[in-house]
Amino acid sequence: MDSAVIVLIAAAIYVGLYFSYGKSLQNKVVRADSTRPTPAHKLYDGVDYVPANPVVLYGHHFASIAGAGPIVGPAVAMAWGWIPGLMWVWFGNVFIGAVHDYLSLMSSVRYDGKSVQWIAGKLMSKRTGIAFELYVWFSLVLVIAAFGAVISGIFVSTPGAATASWLFMLVAVILGLLLYRWQVDFKLGTIIGILMLIAAIYIGFKYPVTASKHVWLIALGLYVIIASALPVWILLQPRDYLNAYILWFGLILGGLAFIIVGIKGVGGFSAPGFTTWSAKVIGNAKLGLAGIKPSPFWPTIPLVIACGALSGFHSIVGSGTTSKQLDNELHGLMVGYGGMFTEGFLSTIVISSIAVFGLQVFKDLNIPVTYSNWGQQYAYQVVSHGLKVKIFALSYAYGVNHAFGISVHAAALFASLWVAAFALTTLDTATRLGRFAWQEIMDMVNGPSVLKNKWIASIILVAFGIYMAWGGSFLILWPAFSGMNQMLASIALMTASLWVAKVQNPHGSWKWAVVIPALFLWITVTAALLWFLVVVKPGIWVSVITIVGLLLNIMLVIDWYAAWKKPSEEYAAMAT
Repeated sequence: MDSAVIVLIAAAIYVGLYFSYGKSLQNKVVRADSTRPTPAHKLYDGVDYVPANPVVLYGHHFASIAGAGPIVGPAVAMAWGWIPGLMWVWFGNVFIGAVHDYLSLMSSVRYDGKSVQWIAGKLMSKRTGIAFELYVWFSLVLVIAAFGAVISGIFVSTPGAATASWLFMLVAVILGLLLYRWQVDFKLGTIIGILMLIAAIYIGFKYPVTASKHVWLIALGLYVIIASALPVWILLQPRDYLNAYILWFGLILGGLAFIIVGIKGVGGFSAPGFTTWSAKVIGNAKLGLAGIKPSPFWPTIPLVIACGALSGFHSIVGSGTTSKQLDNELHGLMVGYGGMFTEGFLSTIVISSIAVFGLQVFKDLNIPVTYSNWGQQYAYQVVSHGLKVKIFALSYAYGVNHAFGISVHAAALFASLWVAAFALTTLDTATRLGRFAWQEIMDMVNGPSVLKNKWIASIILVAFGIYMAWGGSFLILWPAFSGMNQMLASIALMTASLWVAKVQNPHGSWKWAVVIPALFLWITVTAALLWFLVVVKPGIWVSVITIVGLLLNIMLVIDWYAAWKKPSEEYAAMAT
């Protein structure tokens, strides 16, 4: 297979379905209306409810949902070969991920920017709302733990990316002040921001700052606590907007590179399309992709590839921060639906780059991975030796070098920075959303006012997450995070299916386009998490969170079924 063919097929799938399936969802299901006031206007407060330029909001939303997930997951899944991972990414994007993201965002917009868990409580029962809030909170703890571990690892291995990432924060604050406080023209502010961004990258790589994993974890914990409490216009919106330029540049550069190398005749896939159904490592080790045991593709694929195919975290971002900043309902398709497709294209680039140049990278690093032993050796080297980001960064860099002559070192540094920058956006967005969830839980149970304080709420969440990342193994944290995350997607999609079927009541069989993928995902992820508990036997804290998540998940699906059986007339008052 050739990289140019895969990239062009992906582009055709995403563009074609955006203007067909996506537009149908917008017009026939959501019935988006440009004249209907959005929560950003109705409830404007200058902190969380702030109307944003659609390009800025797309940048914020995409940067928040992408993180390291669409890179790390597909890179690890390459142990099964490039075909299984690519098929899961495309299938998940088209039938689950983009539908889930768009409907989560727009249902929240119709209910004054309320969270998807609040909507679940409204459509089902008060018990459902509380259970969903708890599930979300525990999931966000794992987000902070998993991404804290990934970011601190990148900062240790690539100090230049660490320096540049911290400088980004200063640049974002300056841009926020320029655009919102000093009312500088948007285009001029963007140009100034991009120039400062380039300067930050140069300074970062010129003067790298080194520190240990634990020092970085402490710094990250302090940062996200502060960032989660700041008004969105100071840091969140401008930082994510600027980060989006890094991503767009990286995607365009990578997409063109792997089309060009294909045309040049050096873009053939050197990695096997399929290796084994149950991925494991060489020798007597029992290491797998989703823990410390050999991992069968089904049902464990959602424990490996999370955000690149679909992600429940996206529903929390869409209904937690994005819905409060949407200026016009017609912008929702680009932001929510288009954001998920962009993430899928990123994962396609990751898979293609490793499939083409992965063997060359291993050869140059003197690592004994060959075509014939790819499945077992790849799993051993990438998972156990922490090469999950490096294998992508170098493979991407080789493609850029062959296509444009850019040095491999410079391109690899850029790719590492790319991963770190987006993982940071996920980290502080998760903290803000975790604060929202904790405060909503305290309101539901009439908790003490001190526990509703935004600083206390953030500290409790971050302390728990950083503690798990402190000594936690990636092999345990990543599948735990991915599994809870994918289960969250099925629950959010079930909530969306109720909203579609009972409230929006579209013509035809559109409701089944939502509920069938939700049930398929629920079955798959429930089986995967049970496998994870029984076969892998993770540590005490991960086991407790996973067990709590499974129990809440069962309660939620029971409540969903009870609500589904109710006549639509009972929901007439909720029509939007």
